[in-house]
Amino acid sequence: MMKKILSQGAEAVIVLDKNVIKDRIPKRYRHPRIDAELRYSRTNREAKILRKLEALGFPAPRLVNQKQATIEMQFLLGKRVRDVLTAKNCRMFGTGMGRKIRILHDAEIIHGDLTTSNMLRHEKAIYFVDFGLSFFSPKVEDKAVDLHLLRQALESKHYRFWKPCFASVLKAYGDKAVIARLEQVEKRGRNKAKY
Repeated sequence: MMKKILSQGAEAVIVLDKNVIKDRIPKRYRHPRIDAELRYSRTNREAKILRKLEALGFPAPRLVNQKQATIEMQFLLGKRVRDVLTAKNCRMFGTGMGRKIRILHDAEIIHGDLTTSNMLRHEKAIYFVDFGLSFFSPKVEDKAVDLHLLRQALESKHYRFWKPCFASVLKAYGDKAVIARLEQVEKRGRNKAKY
């Protein structure tokens, strides 16, 4: 099988070669030692999160190997949720998202980039991918911000039916303290928008 570039972003190149290989690319504007340390620490954190997800049995790619600034992980065949989410199925998908986000947050994992582009429909289940911005945190604020990012992503990409979808996310998520903090986070956002 020939190597195929799946995506190239500001932080990493992602290549398909039997498994998925994510290589954090050097930044020439940073001091080489600082750059190497940053790339290694971010890669190491992502690998730790993937190992924790596997221990939880959470639907995410399995870590195959990690070295320096490179992660090799399981390739999942499926469609991105952004491409299969419709007005008819948005409540069902919202419920699935909410339950899975609650599992992440109960394990003190903040995804950091919750969008329907970072979720796959694989073997009739929703799998979460791209944990490059993820981190560990027990804070209610961080969990609320994670949900707020999903709300913004749904409103932007799925504007015709984001409201029932997100309502289903929150109902399935069910943590009253985090949802109350989400309301505060959203109020702060609205107040900033006025200025």
